[in-house]
Amino acid sequence: MAALLCAAAIGTVTAAPGSTCTQALLEELGWRFVDAPVATPVIHGGPVCTRATLPQAQQAGDLRVQVPQAWTATQRAALMSGLFDDPATLCAYTFKLGQATRRATTQLQDNPGYRFSALQLGWIGFGARGAQAQGWQRFRSFGRGYQPAGANSAALQHFYDGRVRSDCGVGRQVAQLATQRELYGDAAFDTEFSPGELSIGTFLTLHDTDSILLGRHAGAFLADGKAVKTAQLGRQAFVGAPGFIEHVFDKTYLDDINNQAENFVVVDVSDAAAEALRTHGGFAHYDTINRQIWALAQRMPGPGPRRFERLLIERDPVWRKGLPPEQKPLLAELDALLDDPFYQGFVIYVHPRGIRPVRYHIARLLDRNPRTPFAFELGLHNLHTTLYRRWIDARLRQCDSPSAAPPHHHY
Repeated sequence: MAALLCAAAIGTVTAAPGSTCTQALLEELGWRFVDAPVATPVIHGGPVCTRATLPQAQQAGDLRVQVPQAWTATQRAALMSGLFDDPATLCAYTFKLGQATRRATTQLQDNPGYRFSALQLGWIGFGARGAQAQGWQRFRSFGRGYQPAGANSAALQHFYDGRVRSDCGVGRQVAQLATQRELYGDAAFDTEFSPGELSIGTFLTLHDTDSILLGRHAGAFLADGKAVKTAQLGRQAFVGAPGFIEHVFDKTYLDDINNQAENFVVVDVSDAAAEALRTHGGFAHYDTINRQIWALAQRMPGPGPRRFERLLIERDPVWRKGLPPEQKPLLAELDALLDDPFYQGFVIYVHPRGIRPVRYHIARLLDRNPRTPFAFELGLHNLHTTLYRRWIDARLRQCDSPSAAPPHHHY
């Protein structure tokens, strides 16, 4: 590490001809290159995914490369290109992905016109104006499949400020696609993706499309349902990933079919939540805790809508004071379980509930479907495979093209 820090005084690396765009993108992602009197490159990526921010990663000495002073332009270019396959580069990219996720989900959350539609009313509804007026065209009946009718960015914009209804599954898809819009900027988002790649609808419908989420153009998936691998990588590896909170017992135990699952996108993970997940090896431990929470709630019968939400999330003093004396020790046990850093610091976006920690959803589901516990699952995703490489390739093409428009973000 001392050699790496001292190398900063040697000077910045000389860019190889033809590799200017590659080096510029790597430096934008956080890598720092220095020429040094070494025979082979000294690459220190570091545990980037465990850091809170890119500056924190850099201050800790991550993302540093010493390049041999005597190397040729061809050798330098090969080194630069190979760094896109380094796990530290992927983790550096997740900082940008996280910023894009937060921009997208905040705007979706803040649109009062984007509401929930019960399943029996159709999967997606564009209201009196219709789909075409809001930038979408239907390719499956009963609102089961739509794709952009014009500019991709304009179609997604209607979920930011238009009047649209969908279930939480489509809400998750929209959040994933809006994240890509924020990551690319409108100009690149409109040119890099075909309408079919941005299809929305039932999950089954997407498999028969060019969808970049679950269809023919999705490429290689990461399958890590219980987050075993992701938990070991660190907090930033979760950000932007899709998932769901699903009932454990079968459907005969459901009282509210429209809350049988909560489809989500991960927005943020605190350091303490990430450490808890790493220590416990992912979600399976918390599925067990969810069951304990559910069992305690079963021993606390009582009237009132949103009862557990008021007791456990709002911690309403009137409701808490009014509990029968024999239930107060049970409430203390529930408080203690839900005070775990995971429940407080694992923050997700769920349409139409917005951006909240998972403790909110577990408490809310005690009210909505009290006869079954719930479990956490990450969905299949390609954020770290196909979509990562597509963004890298698009940015390199954008750099090589003088007419490429700079990214424009919506705040």
